Amino acid sequence: MAPRPPARPQGKRPLSAKPAARTAPDKTGALENDIGISARIAAINLVEAALAKRGGFDEVSAGAEFNKLSESERAFARALSLLVLRRIGQLDHIIAKKTQKMPPEAVRSLLRIGMAQIFFMQVPDFAAVSTTVRIAERDNKTRPFKGLINAILRGLIREGGLREVNPKKLVPDWLWQRWLQTYGEDNAAALALTLTEEPLTDLVFKTPADRDALLTALEGEAIGAVSLRSNLRGDLRHWADYEAGHWWVQDIAAATPVSLLGDLTGKTALDVCAAPGGKTLQLIHKGAEVVAIDRSKGRLRRLEENLHRLNVSAEVHNADAASFDDPRTFDVVLVDAPCSATGTYRRQPDVLWGTRPADIAKLADVQHRLLDTLAPKVKPGGDFLYCTCSLEREEGETQILAFLRRNTDFTLVKPDAEALARAGVPVASVSPQGWLRLLPHHRKGGQDGFFVAHMRRGA
Repeated sequence: MAPRPPARPQGKRPLSAKPAARTAPDKTGALENDIGISARIAAINLVEAALAKRGGFDEVSAGAEFNKLSESERAFARALSLLVLRRIGQLDHIIAKKTQKMPPEAVRSLLRIGMAQIFFMQVPDFAAVSTTVRIAERDNKTRPFKGLINAILRGLIREGGLREVNPKKLVPDWLWQRWLQTYGEDNAAALALTLTEEPLTDLVFKTPADRDALLTALEGEAIGAVSLRSNLRGDLRHWADYEAGHWWVQDIAAATPVSLLGDLTGKTALDVCAAPGGKTLQLIHKGAEVVAIDRSKGRLRRLEENLHRLNVSAEVHNADAASFDDPRTFDVVLVDAPCSATGTYRRQPDVLWGTRPADIAKLADVQHRLLDTLAPKVKPGGDFLYCTCSLEREEGETQILAFLRRNTDFTLVKPDAEALARAGVPVASVSPQGWLRLLPHHRKGGQDGFFVAHMRRGA
């Protein structure tokens, strides 16, 4: 599951900071905030869709109704909705403390967007409160609660800030319990708190020289051999050398599997579940001849656009890996397997609320079958890389241990110091067994949660 580009809020104030003085509305009676009511309603719709089902956020944001909004309204709605989803556990905990009985979901939705604007965005308090109350007045379900909404929001403003967040209140309880059992309390707390941090944008470059030449223009920090973490915000198409095709967007954790490999000149590679194409581009720039397959036509279009922009080529197929009828074997087979994507929550906080416990077992079965299908496509002596952007053991460690028991001609390759430096892997992410368990808080500034296993087939 590829991370969507982050919608960045206009700014935020520290949790414990007292709100700054507000500017009064002008005398014209114009809407207090130029973004308006429609953007706030759209934000509510995005949050509700994310809570209703997996993928709901993306469905609504791609829908015709959402795209009738202006560019500034869409940006505000995305930023506000993602802020709510990052803090929804904390916000609901506050609502529960401020009410004798938890109000209906529609009322909670309004309180959430009001609180998110007041405490985490540069929206004047009067605009956050008045627009929230005005939305409440529009619906028979929420109209009786407009006084309660007004009182809670104004009361929070008078209190001057929010108390420090309890990490276990930030994520669904079932996930907190899983992380607690798997990683221990300190790591579980760090995972949860990472949710509140807005991620920066990671880029991968064709060459170290290309990266180093743009460090200043992209306000970047070098990571590993060819990656950069940029402090820039806004439309990527306006960033330095975008059209020149020297770089592409790829989280440092997602770039790790291919970064572990050395020179691939003269070798063949099969990239499975390849879209939107970051790993395909990495393989190409390491010298490999790449066959890229993905079952999603829409996502493959993004891969082909990236190939065109960077002026490189690959053999691309719209196909399901399980039924891809091709007799060839490859020096490198890479599968970024379909998974729960719980590791992408820094950029896609909706995944934590749209994922259900049953999803993990279903996806683990898909991964099991995919691994067994792809194993014969690895040449003797070839490399097999399995990765998922999941934090769940069933989609990582447990999956690989079972695969190695079933396929005794494969062994784990423990990355050496050179490979780890090339990939920029934090020491904490390296397991004694040889696989990598990249946790978001292992890197200053964060990274996606990823599991990576590099295996080799016997000669």
